[in-house]
Amino acid sequence: MLLYLRLLKESLSFAMNALTNNKLRTFLSLLGVTIGIFSIIAVLAAVDSLDRKIKKDLSSVDKNTMYLKRFSFGPSDIPRWKREQFPDVTYDEYQYLKDAVPSAEAMSFQIFTKSEIIKYDDKSASNVNVVPASYEIATIQSFKIAEGRFYNESESNSGTSVVVLGYEIAQKLFGDESALDKKIRMYGQKFTVIGVLEKQGQGMFGDSNDTAAIIPVNFLRRMYGDHNSFMTPIIIIKPKAGADAEAVKADVTQKLRNYRGIKAGETENFIIDILSGFTDLIDNIIGQMNVIGWIISGFSLLVGGFGIANIMFVSVKERTNLIGIQKALGAKNKFILFQFLFEAVILSLIGGIVGMLMVWGISIALTKMIEFEFILSFWNVVIGTGLAVFIGLLSGILPAISASKLDPVEAIRSGM
Repeated sequence: MLLYLRLLKESLSFAMNALTNNKLRTFLSLLGVTIGIFSIIAVLAAVDSLDRKIKKDLSSVDKNTMYLKRFSFGPSDIPRWKREQFPDVTYDEYQYLKDAVPSAEAMSFQIFTKSEIIKYDDKSASNVNVVPASYEIATIQSFKIAEGRFYNESESNSGTSVVVLGYEIAQKLFGDESALDKKIRMYGQKFTVIGVLEKQGQGMFGDSNDTAAIIPVNFLRRMYGDHNSFMTPIIIIKPKAGADAEAVKADVTQKLRNYRGIKAGETENFIIDILSGFTDLIDNIIGQMNVIGWIISGFSLLVGGFGIANIMFVSVKERTNLIGIQKALGAKNKFILFQFLFEAVILSLIGGIVGMLMVWGISIALTKMIEFEFILSFWNVVIGTGLAVFIGLLSGILPAISASKLDPVEAIRSGM
């Protein structure tokens, strides 16, 4: 054991000498390993951070949640021209399905509409994401209320002019003052603030409840009717706990087909997307990003490996006389082999550590600059270290073998 510790110490000394005595050559050779490790760990850290952010944003919503509408969130087998002829879902259909689908825990009618400007006295908030929805949306989305309450069934059905504000909107309009019972203006009408949501942070797709204003959907329906180009209605369905999502989807499909009078053999004129399908698509994309990142970074690691091998072959050449003396004094081939192999690993580790430090520094800088948390996880560090060791072993094995097989007499003679 002591022999190997001594061997490691000597290898570290030789590696540091290679760094200090031939700075430019060593720098250029280690650059490939540094860039390769940096590229792979940067990709892994970015993808992991992206994956974590998406899962965090979707954590408040049940993965079995369904979205019933006339358009599709993702790719569809139905031709686009046909989908454009689908009718919008209606409030009457929402009320019918609420009673007709017992396997649904909650069902909400929501309208996608354009952003608005909210005013309070001389202050205003622009580009507010207005979310007109029935009261069940609070159950489906699991909204966390920081102050006040969410509107109830009676206020939802009657379309009362009440509003629940996102954190940023409340801060912009009221600062540190309480927003409750304040009167704001929107759509040319006065709304009473009854609640403020907890701070959420920037969403993965640019969306965030922090910049939202949630109002009873029937207020907008009463004001503009049900058929307007700037209003796109959807029905959100949350199945009961333990219910099979596909079975619930089939039940909703059959009930709506009957309600719309769609005959057997005819294609539905509506689309139901399950959130789990969307998350599976995201996972697939993230997996592909990982593969592409590994392929691209692999070329950098290959170049880095050649650089380490080059250093080691030169090192063997420069120390041929020393190797001969070591062998003449009784050093075994294994000792020489491990000496150069450890040196290659140490050099590669130095390049890998520099690459990981670069990722760490950039991740901290980006996290402070933008509202996105880049995380360099423990497993990413383990992967980076493991790759550096592997590259060192791979690129150092041939030079180490060639050094261990040198004839001591010839080695000493060549150095004279």
